[in-house]
Amino acid sequence: MRPLDGIKVIALEHAIAAPFCTRQLADQGARVIKIERPGVGDFARRYDERVHGQASHFVWTNRSKESLTLDLKQEEARRILRALVADADVLVQNLAPGAAERMGMSYDALSASHPRLIVCDISGYGADGPYRDRKAYDLLIQSESGFLSVTGTADEPAKAGCSIADIAAGMYAYSNILNALLLRGRTGQGCRIDVSMLESMVEWMGYPLYYAMDGQPAPPRAGASHATIYPYGPFPTGDGKAVMLGLQNEREWKVFCAEVLLRPALADDARFGTNSARSAARDDLRALIVEAFGALTAEQVVQRLDGAGIANARMNTMHDVWAHPQLRARDRWRQVDAPGGAIAALLPPGMPARMDAVPALGQHTDAILDELGYDAAAIARLRAADVI
Repeated sequence: MRPLDGIKVIALEHAIAAPFCTRQLADQGARVIKIERPGVGDFARRYDERVHGQASHFVWTNRSKESLTLDLKQEEARRILRALVADADVLVQNLAPGAAERMGMSYDALSASHPRLIVCDISGYGADGPYRDRKAYDLLIQSESGFLSVTGTADEPAKAGCSIADIAAGMYAYSNILNALLLRGRTGQGCRIDVSMLESMVEWMGYPLYYAMDGQPAPPRAGASHATIYPYGPFPTGDGKAVMLGLQNEREWKVFCAEVLLRPALADDARFGTNSARSAARDDLRALIVEAFGALTAEQVVQRLDGAGIANARMNTMHDVWAHPQLRARDRWRQVDAPGGAIAALLPPGMPARMDAVPALGQHTDAILDELGYDAAAIARLRAADVI
């Protein structure tokens, strides 16, 4: 038994934010029916061809779903959609602003006849306000939310290497849907959830926002180092590698000086007496650390750090992560089917997840229509009319 067994989700989704949300629901047992355009499908299917001919984003966010193709510009397709929604628990959509309303798929249009339905709208900027109709993509929201202003080097901002704004919105949508299902269990009533990518990312910007409160300077861009805690970041070693380390308090600073740098007197140097002082004098302190590490290999530095109880990590590549010994030791990899052939997939954190196939475009169309009472001749007619 999974927590969401028996929950039916209709997904009017594309790109990353909504598909990432609904994949979490599918992971926990929900039946997710993904509506796609006939012939082309979710445009994220064509971002690249790196996974046996399939797109890397798509296989990551769409396993364990059913794919139904519908041309929602046609009334007969919208009739099929309404039939699917009739007994659904959740409708998730991240279509262009206003598109769901125009199809009669808004919460206001559906709630009277479907009082238990939960409708989750995911958008760039939310349902109202002056930005409501603006297009929004991950990198644009990273910029609007201030993330780019504090990420990168002093000379140039840098985006996150993954779709962090999409992920943020998708996870807030997922957690709010779970909250809404719990609330419905008490009240019997569905509700509307309005999740914006901007608000999701700004929530995650809490520390730099408060650091810059009342007009104070914002955290500077510090590359891979922490902007305000030091030493906390990557340091080169004598064998050409780098080790990431992080100090969180004054006790660790003293241990670091004595057992890692082998310079216990440095702990009493006034230049480095507090975290704020170390951060202000980071250039001087970095030079001392680089000098000490320059005589050691990365493995020797890690051994000293581990011996001193100082948190550290290796700067792994994607290839390193595929072979990470901790993930292998905990048996976190599974095999799932995909249109181009079986692929490895990480077992998500937390409760055991369903790990079913990534669907081909329209793979489940006939089966879903059969459930709705369409016979073979009717399905053939819909296909001939490009409804499906």
